[in-house]
Amino acid sequence: MGQAHPSTPAERAQWAAELLAHQHEYGIVMQLSRQHHVSRPTLYAWRAHAQNALTAAFAAPPGSVRSAPPSPRQILTLWITHASDRGIQQALAELLHRGISLDTITTILAEAAQRAQTWMQTHVPESVRALALDEIYANNRRGAYLNVVDVHSGAIWASEGPLAVDTESWTLVLWELQARGLHWERVVLDGGSAMLAACRSVTPTVQVQGDVWHVLHRCAQVQARLNRVVVRLEAQTPVVARQAERLAAGQRPRGAKPKTDVAAHAHDHAAARRVAEGVRYLTQEIHQLLAVVVLDQHGVVDAAQRQTELEAALALLAEVADMAPVSQQGLVQRLHATLSASLPQLLTFVAHLDQVQHDLHVVLDAQAQAVLGWAWLRRHRLGWTSAEILAAIPTEWRSAARVLLAAWDDAVWVSSAVERYHSILRPHLAVHRTLSAGMLALLAVWHNHRVFSRGVHTGKNPLHLSGMADAPEDWLTALGYPPTEAATLPATPGVALAA
Repeated sequence: MGQAHPSTPAERAQWAAELLAHQHEYGIVMQLSRQHHVSRPTLYAWRAHAQNALTAAFAAPPGSVRSAPPSPRQILTLWITHASDRGIQQALAELLHRGISLDTITTILAEAAQRAQTWMQTHVPESVRALALDEIYANNRRGAYLNVVDVHSGAIWASEGPLAVDTESWTLVLWELQARGLHWERVVLDGGSAMLAACRSVTPTVQVQGDVWHVLHRCAQVQARLNRVVVRLEAQTPVVARQAERLAAGQRPRGAKPKTDVAAHAHDHAAARRVAEGVRYLTQEIHQLLAVVVLDQHGVVDAAQRQTELEAALALLAEVADMAPVSQQGLVQRLHATLSASLPQLLTFVAHLDQVQHDLHVVLDAQAQAVLGWAWLRRHRLGWTSAEILAAIPTEWRSAARVLLAAWDDAVWVSSAVERYHSILRPHLAVHRTLSAGMLALLAVWHNHRVFSRGVHTGKNPLHLSGMADAPEDWLTALGYPPTEAATLPATPGVALAA
């Protein structure tokens, strides 16, 4: 085993200093080795250790190099990713090794919010739009955020709150949109009485369409509850059989209200299953009849036939409710009442389509329209666009088919555009608890300029789809925060700086 050299730290420091001072002189290592009885490899190791220690002593401590102060672009980019003010402060300290006060962050966000509000007041499309209206409640349920979203482009034209969910609040929102110069010809909403009353007051001649998705969601909820009743009765079957065996053996059945009649339980189980299956079939039929295009063996179904078949489905649903067991009867009756009350507004979009289909019948007969309807209904599954459908059909069909496909594409029957925006708004509400008017405007400006990265609209943002072709693709540039030259060119190859 090797032994440590019998010298003190002070002696080793002195010898290492001599080696560093005379390291370029020939024979210095040999001289110290003979004088102090130290091997030359050991002296070389001491010299290297001393060299490293001196370099570390005079090196700049971590974080001593002052980086550029965080820019508003960096702060806003962190904010839009659901970061709180303190989260922004911590992230910048970790990434840039430079502190920033909460007051500075708050000031920058407040200024950006003011710019966003100004942008929202001064930017509207010239074309006539279709709007989707809905509200999302705040965390304390004492107010809601009222949102108006473009159906076809997804652009946010108004986001206000938290406000009371009443006719007055919605009326003020619609009046504000009119004052900004926004024009719309159709509105789709989920049936809220306050929204409906405001629409009829502000724009009494504008077509109001009920949201089909909410009604279908209600059907799915009822179906799930009916299925649970069937599952519960099915799980009770072996229990009832065991209770019947105990009763046959002269023993008392267990439980407070035991079931001992196997035949009666089987009858209840079968009845519940029939009700669940009947409601499933009828709601599926209603789902198909509420689609934009409805086909049967004769071609595209017209408005009158669609209405007749829907009324027949509702009549059959009422019969199912009448014969349903007590555990399911209330569910089916309430579903029937909901569908009956909603049906007139759910079919608002049908009249225009029916007129277009009727007018084109001279050049596109029932068979041709049926072929187009079949292709249009399966376009997403097959990855087709309307342009590709037009290219695949006979030339003599194309002029009329272009009008028909455009009418189907332009149909307004669901408010999914505003629901998608709510899915973006919810995480921000979870982080900030309450959003001011300026913060809502910031979110709207970001969303309106966000470029689609996939799908048929790749490379465009909601403003482009709304007819505002000259809109920038960067929301921060639109607010007056263009990228700096240092942010556009990375300092180190392969390493991109934060925006």
